[in-house]
Amino acid sequence: MNILDENVPASQQALLRNKGIVLRQIGEGLGRKGMKDDEIIPLLHELDRPTFFTLYSDFYDRRLCHAGYCLVHLEVEEEMVAEYVRRLLRHRELNTKAKRMGCVIRVVPTGLALWRIQQDEIGHLPWQ
Repeated sequence: MNILDENVPASQQALLRNKGIVLRQIGEGLGRKGMKDDEIIPLLHELDRPTFFTLYSDFYDRRLCHAGYCLVHLEVEEEMVAEYVRRLLRHRELNTKAKRMGCVIRVVPTGLALWRIQQDEIGHLPWQ
């Protein structure tokens, strides 16, 4: 399940849906509007292997690595969110739930930085 934080603009959500990406958004049928960051992690624990996309850098934290979910901090312009979500979901190293679980990822225009569960060093992946 792909989940967008409520800070992702509705226009980007619509673009993703138009491209056939199934997703839910915090505050729209999942959780509630105005959820605090510390309420989102327990929500993710209740779901089946979600990938959570947000613009907030607070979620790019190695201590948040967990085998049951993936966290993605999108450090890109708001109008580019849909493009980078699609690129991440198609990346050969991250194109399945199994490959993403246990990762905390930062997306920037030049590539990806990620923490993986049980790894001591940050990894880097270029865009394909």
